Amino acid sequence: MIFDTLPTPALLRLGGCSACGLSDPGRVRRENEDRFLIDASLNLFAVADGIGGHAFGARASSIALERLAAILATARVRESTKLAVDPDATIHDDTLAALRALTYALDDANATLHAINVSERIATHRSMGTTLTGIWRPLAPDLLIAFQVGDSRLYRYRNGALQQLSRDQTLYQQALDLGTIDHLPPRNVLLQALGPLPSVAPVIEAHACAPGDRYLLCSDGLHGEVPHHEIEAVLARLHGSEIEAGCRRLIDLALESGGRDNVTAVIVSVDAG
Repeated sequence: MIFDTLPTPALLRLGGCSACGLSDPGRVRRENEDRFLIDASLNLFAVADGIGGHAFGARASSIALERLAAILATARVRESTKLAVDPDATIHDDTLAALRALTYALDDANATLHAINVSERIATHRSMGTTLTGIWRPLAPDLLIAFQVGDSRLYRYRNGALQQLSRDQTLYQQALDLGTIDHLPPRNVLLQALGPLPSVAPVIEAHACAPGDRYLLCSDGLHGEVPHHEIEAVLARLHGSEIEAGCRRLIDLALESGGRDNVTAVIVSVDAG
């Protein structure tokens, strides 16, 4: 299910984990271009932050999430069919198949948005587009696949420490990586987004998943306002169903810090067993 602005956190209990999400337009912008996805049938979680102004940004983030879920649902059906036909098959690699399915889904989302930009003759500087970051658990419960285009982030809280698993695809992060710190560019200039260009190069990685892990997906309206140590403190205090309160607290922290952008947080808590 795709969500935008909600008065209360959306909590879903899935096999082996619980997930909760909340989104707010912030204190400055009138409309919310962020969207998030929690799909219990696919074990799929994602955050999209639309660009191009509200007329295009909200539309872009919704379309991207819709295409992502639709393609992965089809991929799952095809994989199930193949296994049913040949239950003894061992030559295929399930993880590799999942990585390929995600690559295809992200390519499809980008192609769909880019085709709209072209067909509606949307000027390049106003192109409809969106970031997209998420996690997918299609296989064993101890493995998840992370994916990213843009600067929405993925964090993991494990053993008392918060780690950023994603890396911002921005001109600012590129300057930091190159050591060009004398004249840093603005933080929000994206190097990649779904939609503006004919192709993208998403980052897709497999990660080991452990009982007790807490994952946070968020737009830059959160990580741009709330310091790392404050996010860590919120996730450290969570237990079981308290992830609803955690989502609310993260959004409140961003609003208290200015709320200059739309802000979205999705927390996925893996059952401790």
